[in-house]
Amino acid sequence: MTDNTVNNFRIGVDVGGTKIEAALVDATGAVLNSARIPARHGNAAVVEDIVSVARQAAGTRFDEVSAIGIGTPGTVDSATGHVGNIVNLDVVSLDMGPEVSRLAGVPVHVENDVNAAAVGAAVLLGGADGLDGTIAFLSFGTGLAAGIVQNGVLLHGYSGAAGEIGHIPVEPHRLKCPCGQYGCLETVCSGAAVGRLWPNADPPMPDLIRCASRREAKAVDVLDMVVRAIGDTIQILAQSVDPRLIVLGGGMAKTGEPLVEVITAELRRRESQCRFLESLDLPARLRLAPAGEARRLQVGPGPGRASRWGPSERLWPRSAATRCWLSDYLARYWSSTAMASPCTVMSGPHSQRLITVCLWKDDDVLASR
Repeated sequence: MTDNTVNNFRIGVDVGGTKIEAALVDATGAVLNSARIPARHGNAAVVEDIVSVARQAAGTRFDEVSAIGIGTPGTVDSATGHVGNIVNLDVVSLDMGPEVSRLAGVPVHVENDVNAAAVGAAVLLGGADGLDGTIAFLSFGTGLAAGIVQNGVLLHGYSGAAGEIGHIPVEPHRLKCPCGQYGCLETVCSGAAVGRLWPNADPPMPDLIRCASRREAKAVDVLDMVVRAIGDTIQILAQSVDPRLIVLGGGMAKTGEPLVEVITAELRRRESQCRFLESLDLPARLRLAPAGEARRLQVGPGPGRASRWGPSERLWPRSAATRCWLSDYLARYWSSTAMASPCTVMSGPHSQRLITVCLWKDDDVLASR
């Protein structure tokens, strides 16, 4: 593997269920170029496509790239770069980090994509309480999953499967899931599932809500099915980890306030039948992932974790070209310091380090560096 640690360019790659995207960033985190290709299925194809799209994004500067960071669906061992069960790409077990590094000749770090989004959500939306308590990011994309940050620490779980809420098989219509089960929540309320249930428009959710508001019978039935599954998802998440914020992200969240309104109505309906749920006031915890801008945030010194977050005066320009994450911070600093998670910044030489938190427009997914 080539030692490129003196170079200032890095590449962030997003492995999605239908496409793989990459962006080249400089030392300040500014996006210099990006590329996107359709996602193919199978281990070899996924590895080849990651390297290919990374080279396309870097162009003639690839030899100057110091690290590649990859955000991917599936169960990720971020220490080894191993990924399991990328259901939508037919990947069961893949040493993604080592294999991409071998082909690219560049150090690689891999993280679950929704976990990376949760880090950004916690930083941008933590409010006056910062990273205290539990903040959950719920992603409605090709699949359905949650990322959980607790007191500034990203929760991976014992096997890296924490937050894989989309594969809880409790949906009563018992549709077949690509994971092999029947009735997974993902089969009804992921973005891809809504597209299958309501193929009349692209994107489907805004049109589905509009048609249901006009009392079109089919739309009413489909929306009821989807929103009940979303309600189950939120309730399971809330009663498992009791987050103070539940951030709605992924492609379907671009529906905006109409989505929040129908979810709120479902949660209020449940509250009307259950004093326990009423006491939780789940609608008050919902937030939409903000879209479009990327901010640079300063981490103040703190004993063991980040103690102060404050935006600088500079706002980077919007980038509609791609979403990506996990470049220098995750690819290099996470592996070279005693950090417990991307949110945790230890006191010492890294305590004043700038951490860039990016929000890419394509799927409203937050990214952290």
